[in-house]
Amino acid sequence: MPSSLPRTARTSASPLSRTAPRTAAVSAVLAAALAAGLLATGPATAADTADAVRVHDIQGTTRISPLAGQQVTGVTGVVTGVRTYGSRGFWLQDTQADDNPATSEGVFVYTGSAPTVAVGDAVTVSGTVTEYVPGGASSGNQSLTQITKPAVTVTSSGNPVPAPVVVSARSVPAAYAPEGDPAAGGSVNGRTLEPGRYALDYYESLEGTNIRIGSSRVVGATDPYNELWVTVKPHENDNRRGGAVYGSYTAQNTGRLQIQSLVPISQTPFPKANVGDWLTGTTEGPLDFNQFGGYTLTARTLGTVADRGLERESTEKQHRGELAVATYNVENLDPTDAQEKFDALAKAVVENLASPDILALEEIQDDNGAKNDGTVAADQTLKKFTDAIVAAGGPAYEWRGIDPANNKDGGEPGGNIRQVFLFNPERVSFTDRAGGDAATATGVVREKGRAALTHSPGRIDPANTAWDNSRKPLAGEFTFRGRTVFVIANHFGSKGGDESLVSHHQPPNRSSEAKRLQQAQAVNAFVKDVLQVQRTADVVVLGDINDFEFSATTRALTDGGALHAAVTSLPRSERYSYVYQGNSQVLDQILTSPSIRRFEYDSVHINAEFAEQNSDHDPQVLRFRP
Repeated sequence: MPSSLPRTARTSASPLSRTAPRTAAVSAVLAAALAAGLLATGPATAADTADAVRVHDIQGTTRISPLAGQQVTGVTGVVTGVRTYGSRGFWLQDTQADDNPATSEGVFVYTGSAPTVAVGDAVTVSGTVTEYVPGGASSGNQSLTQITKPAVTVTSSGNPVPAPVVVSARSVPAAYAPEGDPAAGGSVNGRTLEPGRYALDYYESLEGTNIRIGSSRVVGATDPYNELWVTVKPHENDNRRGGAVYGSYTAQNTGRLQIQSLVPISQTPFPKANVGDWLTGTTEGPLDFNQFGGYTLTARTLGTVADRGLERESTEKQHRGELAVATYNVENLDPTDAQEKFDALAKAVVENLASPDILALEEIQDDNGAKNDGTVAADQTLKKFTDAIVAAGGPAYEWRGIDPANNKDGGEPGGNIRQVFLFNPERVSFTDRAGGDAATATGVVREKGRAALTHSPGRIDPANTAWDNSRKPLAGEFTFRGRTVFVIANHFGSKGGDESLVSHHQPPNRSSEAKRLQQAQAVNAFVKDVLQVQRTADVVVLGDINDFEFSATTRALTDGGALHAAVTSLPRSERYSYVYQGNSQVLDQILTSPSIRRFEYDSVHINAEFAEQNSDHDPQVLRFRP
């Protein structure tokens, strides 16, 4: 199941304003439900719109309301939460619950404009029951059952809010989700909910319901959109720094919940929290479902963050005879970024990465960043960065790279991101072999009985369709203490297009994996070419692989024993370089050829777990003796 989606810029500072138009998504999910026979057709009957319809009748026992597309009248309940910005509306909860654990007693009423009700109001609502898919039907997301175009009557005010359902380690099942129905294309939409058996069914059975969590550990730091992630299961795949490790496609960490606040940020700032901190006390409010995290506790009452003092790590300095090779995604770095970002990244290279001998950088942008005017050179970006490293007390790095063809390598339009090698000339020399450019492939030849590149720096198989609109691998030939080391810097295709863990398809579709698989096969074939010429060649493949250590992508890279994923030398609880939706996971990797038998590997945690980040990735370092 995918757990990392593309890092697309989200424009609003308010997490609840990121709502796409509803009509297309509603139409699509209703059409799909009708096609699957989940909804009745024909005009509404008296029974359909009877005053006896209650919230649990609307929610039903599956993910799709049995009344979707129909008018309902006289739906009663008490308001448990009001959202006055973003997706405006309020949550209504019935005070007369049924005895079926699969049916929720709460529902969202979408008003479109600021609601005129208050928490504690007893209301009667009439409107249309709809199924809204956050992100649109093509996202694969589950839908949110809601009442739209409402007519609302307040019958009394100041009523007590219905007692919350306490969500805890004991209440959330260990199994994540049922298998989707093959006859429905792998969808779970038509399955009767089993909240005592599956975590996703449990959360769905509480959609719109007032819930409460007690003190819970933070597993996803506060992000720029004022949201964080906690787990109600403190021992579920936990690690020493407080995270919840995503170690396989069946280890989805069922205790994770996203936390947002119903109080506008202008009134009460959202707390800053790092992974490992605790959200203490009581956090209570309706359970929502949204595009950027799925099931979300929209807090009417928000707990207090207890700082557990998480510190940024520093790796060991390489010994004189050790070569230190590192990879770092510097997140769309260009000269228009503030000097403070350059200085912070440079300080990390010097202090946290101990000035590695070779540093492969991903997401170096051209000299004017996202300005889309045909500029492709990145000399100004690299000079500004290497100058900042010197100012931070580091070495005077030299660099090598190849400018991409304009707008052919993906990423931010006009940014022309690429991989670049930095190297310390006092420790390492670079073997320059002319002729490499954006369209010319480097190859492998035998030179004095040893492997050598035809172009250094050079690109690997750039005409391969696997690299269409994606970054091409950069190969370079280095010499350390008389020994040649081949380094291949990569930035594989993103997970854009993959369905989230809360998809209505179970398991979710991971469509982006196909391109990364082809990319991995191309790199693996090149490494095999090197090893065929020289079996003992030292080859290091590294970068933002955008995939897990257990993925088909990694298996393709290591096929035939050509490479070994060095991150697997770490204990399972320490294998991560990125935190997404509360899952600590591997995206950045360093892989080694068979001749590199002994090494030290370090995933240096300086960004992904923190609310204040200089990049969203943690750099990786490998130390070995060539």
